Amino acid sequence: MSLLELKNVTKQFGGLTAVGNFNLKVESKQIYGLIGPNGAGKTTIFNLITGIYNITEGEILFEGKRIDKTPTFKIADVGITRTFQNIRLFKNLTTYENILTACHFNTAYSLLDSVLRTKKYKEGEAILHQNAKELLKIMGLEERRDTIASNLPYGLQRRLEIARALALRPKLLLLDEPAAGMNEEETFQLLDLIKQVRDQFDLTILIIEHHMDLIMNLCHEITVLNFGKELAAGTPEMIQSNPKVIEAYLGEGEAAC
Repeated sequence: MSLLELKNVTKQFGGLTAVGNFNLKVESKQIYGLIGPNGAGKTTIFNLITGIYNITEGEILFEGKRIDKTPTFKIADVGITRTFQNIRLFKNLTTYENILTACHFNTAYSLLDSVLRTKKYKEGEAILHQNAKELLKIMGLEERRDTIASNLPYGLQRRLEIARALALRPKLLLLDEPAAGMNEEETFQLLDLIKQVRDQFDLTILIIEHHMDLIMNLCHEITVLNFGKELAAGTPEMIQSNPKVIEAYLGEGEAAC
C-alpha cells in the first residue's frame, strides 16, 4: 500500500481545469519530485492534499484512508505537514520561538495543567524545549536562536520553515520550492539537509522544485506536470531522456546536465 495515493484527481475553478485526472503514488520513505512549468498545477496539488482546496473529482488516500474531505486544520493530525512557496513564519518572533510554537502541537498536558502549572505541565514544557533545541541544531540555526525571523537571511528563513514543519512530527513532508531564492552553494547544502532529515526523522517527502540539479540528485521518482496533467513519470534518468519533457520543460541544455 502506498503512503499517499491520488486517484483520478481533478480540480476545476469555474470552467478552468487546474488539475485533470491526475494519478500519483508515493511510497513510504521515498523522496518524490513534482516538476513542471509555472502554472502546471503543482502547488494546486499540494493544496488539494492539505485540504486548502476541495477536489472536484477523484480520491486522495493517505495510509489507505481517504483524506480529501478532511478539514485543513486536521491534516497535521493525519501526519502531513508542508512548507509554502511564499515563506510563512511568525516574523516578529525569534527563530527559537517559531520552532517552540510548532512543538506545542505535540504537547501532552492539558489546559488545566498549564493554568495550575502542574508537574505534568513542567515536565511537558521541558520536553518541548528540548525538542526545539534539537531542531535548531539539526537545521543549523543554533547561532540564530534569538534572531527575529524577519531578520534572518532568506536561505535560513527557508530552513526555519522546514524546522517548524518537522516540529509537528509528520509522516509525510510536502516541500514547495524549498530552494527558491538560494544560490548554488545553498542549494546543494539543502540537498544534503533534506536527505539527512528524511533519514533522521524516518520521513517520506514530496517536493516541488525548479532547481533541476537538486531534483535529479535528490528524488527516487519524478512526475512532470504540464497544463494540470501528467506529462511523464519515472526515475530521474527516465525523465531527463524523455523527449516530451525536453520539449515542454527542461530544454536540451537542462536535460543533458
